[in-house]
Amino acid sequence: MTAVGGTGSGLRVVVVGATGNVGTSLVEALSGDPAVGTIVGVARRRPRWRVPKTEWIEADIVESDLAEIFDGADVVVHLAWLFQPTHQPLTTWRVNVVGGRRVFAAVARAGVRAFVYASSVGAYSPGPKDRPVDEGWPTDGWPVAGYTREKAYLERALDAFEQQQPHVRVVRFRPGFIFKREAASQQRRLFAGPLLPGRLVRPGIVPVVPDLPGLRFQALHAADAAEAYRLAVVRDVRGAFNLAAEPVVDARLLADCLRARTVRLPAGPVRAVLAAAWHLHLVPAAPHLLDAVFRIPVMDTSRAERELGWSPRHSAREAIEEFLDGLRATAGLPTAPLASRPGGGRLAEVATGVGERP
Repeated sequence: MTAVGGTGSGLRVVVVGATGNVGTSLVEALSGDPAVGTIVGVARRRPRWRVPKTEWIEADIVESDLAEIFDGADVVVHLAWLFQPTHQPLTTWRVNVVGGRRVFAAVARAGVRAFVYASSVGAYSPGPKDRPVDEGWPTDGWPVAGYTREKAYLERALDAFEQQQPHVRVVRFRPGFIFKREAASQQRRLFAGPLLPGRLVRPGIVPVVPDLPGLRFQALHAADAAEAYRLAVVRDVRGAFNLAAEPVVDARLLADCLRARTVRLPAGPVRAVLAAAWHLHLVPAAPHLLDAVFRIPVMDTSRAERELGWSPRHSAREAIEEFLDGLRATAGLPTAPLASRPGGGRLAEVATGVGERP
């Protein structure tokens, strides 16, 4: 495996979206790598969190001069993503797609030699649940869900970027669902909303877990995702890589984590309840995202193991159990996305419109 060369003081790595779930884990991983000299963390709001080798820049990917920020960088890693407001798809499209393409263009203008992009399992077209697919599976997403539609669109934009900038080493990761303890409060705000009490996720409290057709997905720990990104920064690899840990998550595994039993239910009524709650702004997660989860394929991660030298240290179950523990403890970090109790608390979430305003 060939290492990527840098300056005498080490690589200068810019991480866009450095204060979120994967970003914080990646900054920590890069800070411990002797091949990395400087980390530039880019975020809309400067964190109180401090990490060695790291300097912070406040920027907005839709409006800021990104080429100026990327000037002199050896590698740019793009992790920034806006999940909410799901009721305002033009807003998420503007940030994720328009902002993402601005990041691509700025990498080219600044002459950056390597670019690492966070795609997703959600970029994949509907696929099988009983056998894994490799990175050659079509990436047209599930067009009804905003998240998967935007991820698929940026895959096409990145295809064009690679053709136009053949001198740039491009790596794209397609991870499963990513969890860690410190991101639990953020993920509760993004997907479950203010009405979910943390005590309900204590083992033995939840009596049943719905066993829905198609409810099989893959997960991994944020530290393992970050390790894959670190390897892509310092090693001469390129192309697409699937990332996930074993085992595949299903209702039985979730029920076992919660010491609950499974109840087989049709997907339609559950989806209808979620849709009604979303339309009433009781939950932020749109029903279209559940539709996408039912359709995403199970991924083969052997390319990452073989060519990147990556293997997860945490099982999917361990990642989920950490997330559940973080929910109970209201865990977080001193960054704006991962704050355990943002200003105004849960009342502010309700007052601003659940799933309506970021």
